Amino acid sequence: MKCPHCSIGIHETIQRFSQLDTGGFEVWVIRYQRCPECNKPILKLHGATLGPGGSAVAPILFPQFLAYPRSASARPLPPEVPDPYKQDFDEAVAVLPLSSKASAALSRRNLQAVLHNVAGAKAKDLFDQIEEMIASGKLPSHIADDLHAVRNIGNFAAHEIKSKVTGAIVDVEAGEAEWNLDVLESLFDFYFVEPAKAAKRKAELNKKLKEAGKPLIP
Repeated sequence: MKCPHCSIGIHETIQRFSQLDTGGFEVWVIRYQRCPECNKPILKLHGATLGPGGSAVAPILFPQFLAYPRSASARPLPPEVPDPYKQDFDEAVAVLPLSSKASAALSRRNLQAVLHNVAGAKAKDLFDQIEEMIASGKLPSHIADDLHAVRNIGNFAAHEIKSKVTGAIVDVEAGEAEWNLDVLESLFDFYFVEPAKAAKRKAELNKKLKEAGKPLIP
C-alpha cells in the first residue's frame, strides 16, 4: 500500500486493533498503524452486520475505508513551494474525494493567484490570463499546452463563471479537478522548485570558486 500522507510504498501492518459494538447487530473494527517513513497515523474502518440473533456466522461485511487522513490521494509538494499556494493546493487535494467541485474551485483560484502574483499576468479573468501567458512565450511548451487544456477540459465556453469568479462552486467535467492539480504542480516546479535548485547550485559553485580565488558567477 501507499502511505496516504507521503505516498511512499509501505507494508500494511496492524499496530492496534479495536472492535466497537454499536449495541445492535453491527460491529465496527478500527485498524491503526503509523507510516514507518513519515511516522503519521493511518486509521481504517470496516464494519459488519451480524447474522440472525447477533451470530458471527455469515456476517455482511461493509467495505473498508480510510478514516484518517481523509484523502487517500496525497500529493506532497516540495518544500520550495510557499504558502498560500501550498496551503490551497493541499486543501484542494484533501477535499477531492469528497467534492470535485470544491477541489476544482480551490485549484482555479490557486491557478489564478500563481499566474497573477508570480507569473505577472495582467489580465483580470482566468481565461485571459492563460491566453496572456501562452502568448508571452515565457513558459515551456508543455506547460503552455497544459494551461490551454485547462480551459478546454473545464469547458470555460459553457461555464464562463469559472473564468470570472474562479472560486465559485460549479459543475465540473470528468477529470477537470485532477487536471487542475496536475497543472499547478507543473507551474510550482517551474516557478519555485527549479529556480531554488538552480540558486543552490550556483551558491555551492561560487563557494568553491571563492575558495579557489577565482571570479564568481554573477
